[in-house]
Amino acid sequence: MQRLHQLTEWLHSQLPGAAFDLAPASADASFRRYFRATFPDRTLIVMDAPPQHEDCRPFLHVAGLFERAGAHVPHVHAQDLEQGFLLLSDLGSTTYLQALETGNARELYGAATDALIRIQLASRENELPPYDEALLRRELNLFPEWYLSRHLGHALDEKQSAVLETVFRRILGNNLAQPRVYVHRDYHSRNLMVSSPNPGILDFQDAVYGPITYDLVSLFKDAYIKWEEDEVLDWLVRYWEKARKAGLPVHSDFSEFYRDYEWMGVQRHLKVLGIFARLYHRDGKDGYLRDLPLVMEYLRRTCERYGELKPLLGLLDALENRRATAEPPF
Repeated sequence: MQRLHQLTEWLHSQLPGAAFDLAPASADASFRRYFRATFPDRTLIVMDAPPQHEDCRPFLHVAGLFERAGAHVPHVHAQDLEQGFLLLSDLGSTTYLQALETGNARELYGAATDALIRIQLASRENELPPYDEALLRRELNLFPEWYLSRHLGHALDEKQSAVLETVFRRILGNNLAQPRVYVHRDYHSRNLMVSSPNPGILDFQDAVYGPITYDLVSLFKDAYIKWEEDEVLDWLVRYWEKARKAGLPVHSDFSEFYRDYEWMGVQRHLKVLGIFARLYHRDGKDGYLRDLPLVMEYLRRTCERYGELKPLLGLLDALENRRATAEPPF
């Protein structure tokens, strides 16, 4: 309550004399909270990011980069880094996840890839942290640490650890060889808002400079919504054609581009399985458990298609067999 009182007082100081109603807008997987301030003539969003837990500076930096690139991100009207408050434009309350259906998916995803291309075209080295081997590997390691060990209760033996390490090296080899651009890192249906223009883009503060296919994986192999593979393939081809025309460094051969997309997906799915398990076991957020099966389905499908990933598929099979006879982890 004290934090909310501080936020209200700060908002009054920014807009003296203005009457408003304040209500929760959303929360995310971090300590950040968002409130919608409703005025007689407009609405604004207030971000509450406690400075002992969150640093607003990356958000501000990326917001500037993406806004200058022509993407529709929240405009920053006021900031107080000492208290951890930001006053932002309101991108609406309807997420892509809420709005997407068969009849509008092509249009909405087309707008999302158009915005992504604008962001990628603005990319410059040394503006954002590198999505380098150290970071990619730290993310991969979430899988054995949190999903296998903590969630499934399975400690890998020496042979299994060697198999996983071999596959990790193969994945990293592909990821690090891809052309690099600005990467949002969570460019999916919960962070894209139906707005004018489409989409409104949120939750970009962890953006990095890295593999060009990463955000496409977030968008089309979304942990929260599933599409048929032939539909996704069509949307990917449309992105690839637009990206080539715009001069982005995508492969001239679509099959090579698609392979990079698939392998980038393996890295992301392993990471997400670890993150969702951590959110449950460490942070007590059980809502993400329902999304684990779809992420695992994406991972297994890709492993089935590439011989170099078959050892990972064998490891997953062995662990699933063990799990079937073990006490459920949740």
